[in-house]
Amino acid sequence: MTGTESQAPVLRVVNPDATPEEIAAIVAVFSALGGAAPAARKPVPAWAANAARMRPAHPHGRGGWRSSGLPR
Repeated sequence: MTGTESQAPVLRVVNPDATPEEIAAIVAVFSALGGAAPAARKPVPAWAANAARMRPAHPHGRGGWRSSGLPR
C-alpha cells in the first residue's frame, strides 16, 4: 500500500467521555485477541482415526450371537 491511500479506522471511540486509560484498556484487549486466523488442523491418518477403535453394534435377535463373532 502506498502512503497516499487512506484506510478506515479499525477502532472508533463512540463515547466522548472515555478516559485515556479506558481507551488503552480496550486497545490492549483487542490487540491481545490477535487478528490471525487459527491454524488449520492437520488431517488424521486413517490408521489413527478414533472411529477405527469403535466396535460395531452387535446384531439383535435370533442368531445374533453367531454373527457377532464373524468379521464383516
